[in-house]
Amino acid sequence: MSKVESVLTVENLTKVFGPVRAVDDLTFEVRPGLVTGFLGPNGAGKSTTMRMMLGLDRPTAGTATVDGRPYRELDAPLRQVGALLDASWIHPNRSARSHLRWMAASNGIPRRRVDEVLDMVGLASVAGKRAGGFSLGMKQRLGLAGAMLGDPHTLLFDEPVNGLDPEGIVWIRGFMRNLAAQGRTVLVSSHLLTEMSLTADHLVVIGQGKLIADCSVAEFTSRASSSVRVRSPQLDALHRVLAEAGLRVTPAVASDGRPVLDIADVVTDQVGDIAAHAGIVLHELTGATASLEEVFMTMTAGAVQYQGGGPAGTAAQGGPR
Repeated sequence: MSKVESVLTVENLTKVFGPVRAVDDLTFEVRPGLVTGFLGPNGAGKSTTMRMMLGLDRPTAGTATVDGRPYRELDAPLRQVGALLDASWIHPNRSARSHLRWMAASNGIPRRRVDEVLDMVGLASVAGKRAGGFSLGMKQRLGLAGAMLGDPHTLLFDEPVNGLDPEGIVWIRGFMRNLAAQGRTVLVSSHLLTEMSLTADHLVVIGQGKLIADCSVAEFTSRASSSVRVRSPQLDALHRVLAEAGLRVTPAVASDGRPVLDIADVVTDQVGDIAAHAGIVLHELTGATASLEEVFMTMTAGAVQYQGGGPAGTAAQGGPR
């Protein structure tokens, strides 16, 4: 891989399909050395944004560049940018090896690299088999091999874990983190938020084509209201002093059956200081941390395009992903 570090930049990017504003004045950067998760509800504009980054859709306004250059102007695109947007984009009658050799020939990549990437993604044993007979998970791996063919410094993956079994998901998590550790620029979209919490270092979150958040995973999850659970042999007295301090206190029962208090919108230090000042003994003082999924659902609640309507829910029609 080239030692050159790459920055993927989106500036005021906009895409309009008829009455639908799929991407709306979007601006963010994807920097090297990090796995950047690209998140948003269905219809948020993630795939459309990635297609514009690769020159597959023409922006209505704005730009998407790799180190200041549009994809279409790159001298050797497969050597600079690797992408997996659609795992089914394979001629069904070609073998995995033939498919990659065709790609390699288009960019002057040595044929030996084909077998290297097939081995890299665990497909060496089926290299001569027709790709049309592959499972979705195998097609995802072949798509990853194609993305790595030119040993690029910038990589874009759209839902790369679709069709993978648990072992495959763990493998691709390590695969993407290793790419970032090598100093590459990695952008990955996914609907598996728990997996993103284990994979991504940074998040770009969009809804209805607009930017909602551009920050680290830790910063994003810290945006949720914090809460504290406390247990004490002087629970009634503690409840009283906490309420007198203006805190919202709710009596509850822990999983072991013991009574506790849950305090909303507060941190452990604040509760501990109030108890200490009142001379109250605490046996438990724990803070609750919101998950990435919980914060995501809260932050994007107003930008969901497809709403369930109960057990027989219907979906509203919308525009591109």
